[in-house]
Amino acid sequence: MKKKKEDYDNYKLSIVVPVYNEENGIKPFLDRTEAVVEKLGCEYEIIFSLDPSTDKTYEVIKENMKKNRNIKLITMSRRFRQAAATMAGVLNCTGDICVVIDVDLQDPPEVILDLVDKWKEGYDVVYAQRIDRQGETRIRKIIDLTAYRVINFLSSVEIPVDTADFRLINRRVIEEIRKMPETDMFFRGMVSYVGFKQTAVRYHREAREADVSKYNRLWGEFRMGFHGIFCFSSKPLEYVTFLGGFMTAFGVLLAMIHGIRKMIDERDDDNGGIVSLIWFMGGLIVFVGGLLGEYVTRIYDDVKGRQRFIIDEFDENTK
Repeated sequence: MKKKKEDYDNYKLSIVVPVYNEENGIKPFLDRTEAVVEKLGCEYEIIFSLDPSTDKTYEVIKENMKKNRNIKLITMSRRFRQAAATMAGVLNCTGDICVVIDVDLQDPPEVILDLVDKWKEGYDVVYAQRIDRQGETRIRKIIDLTAYRVINFLSSVEIPVDTADFRLINRRVIEEIRKMPETDMFFRGMVSYVGFKQTAVRYHREAREADVSKYNRLWGEFRMGFHGIFCFSSKPLEYVTFLGGFMTAFGVLLAMIHGIRKMIDERDDDNGGIVSLIWFMGGLIVFVGGLLGEYVTRIYDDVKGRQRFIIDEFDENTK
């Protein structure tokens, strides 16, 4: 349904910020983000979704809540990691639109202005797409560049390259995500799966403002990459099936060649080739078993039906 112009003039913006051990990053993030929402002139809420931290992140957020009634805090009952913290914020926000952003200021809050402008053009999803990445090593850039293309090659849902969770989604998308029961919460994959009208805003990613990321970024990206493949595609199983067929045919061919050689020269003994073949086939079997295990594990988790996250405290700052 097409929105009227007044629907874009009167709206509420939710900003969801997953955090873990970020006591030094809260104040700089709020300084820049509050300036952005002041320019927008809309009703808003900033929801910090906190994995229980070992530093004073909780206390710093609480202190800033006294200064700004639009700041809210979700505290998880234990560390569920970034994906769950993000989903807890998204599913508990009350805005007409929601922006997910990290607190480290590598994703500039000022880009939110561009995201909102694109949303006003009629888009349901506006994802921020990196032009470059300051402060990151060449190896890290190569890994990320390769990972996105591998995921898109194997996955049945195309995920825009050079993007992370930094994006705007509207209430329509949020409610569709709410209907998804899976326990593996690959946010950017879920948003791509929902569909609707999506577009990009290009931006320059900045170097991290405070300290280093307390979330295990590189390993976390690998984990999310696996989720993107196994949660949204069965192609790996299809490829392994073809590989198994090829290897079976190759094994029969080697057996025929070995038999012919023995017929020609009974003294011929190709033990080295057979040993190599045994090692190769053994490795292939282990690989296929691991691949099946990844799918079975996800089925097991979904069948249990446990909560994807548990909230210990939700301070909506209404006092």
